[in-house]
Amino acid sequence: MFKNISQISQQLLPKLTTKKSLSNRHKPPKLHRYGRYLYWRFIRMRGTPEYIARGLAMGVFAGLFPIFGLQTIVGVALATLFRGHKIAAAAGTWVSNPLTYVPIYAINFQVGRLLLNSQEDFIPESIISFQELMKYGSQFVVALFLGCLVMGIICGTVSYFLGLKLIYLWHGQRLKKMSN
Repeated sequence: MFKNISQISQQLLPKLTTKKSLSNRHKPPKLHRYGRYLYWRFIRMRGTPEYIARGLAMGVFAGLFPIFGLQTIVGVALATLFRGHKIAAAAGTWVSNPLTYVPIYAINFQVGRLLLNSQEDFIPESIISFQELMKYGSQFVVALFLGCLVMGIICGTVSYFLGLKLIYLWHGQRLKKMSN
């Protein structure tokens, strides 16, 4: 079957032992390719710029709430309710991700505490378990969700106007390229 030990690795693991051909060396990674695909899909969305920006704003609004796993569903539902682009709403919820959860919710909580004029000291280092968090009870939840509501309205409005400006810019560039 095998004449020497070096043939075993070549027979069992041929892809690991062969060298890459020159044509495969310059191909972009699949993740980069998928990112470019998503970018062009976003650029080529159908609908008026207002429609797309409205969906984006609804997604950003929903993305600022700590309802993990439901943000996309809420964003798409709000986009449907306010007649916005549903795919843009789903993309807008990506404003919150594992890298941005802590800063977003910390800021939202502080905004909520400020609006409620809460005098009680809240020291994040004192919370070492869920039971410690429950001592703060409804005050914590109310402050967090009030801050999320206010920051969601502000960030949603900003993302609407910023998105609208960018979409008009992208559509203008696309029309210019098509005319040339």
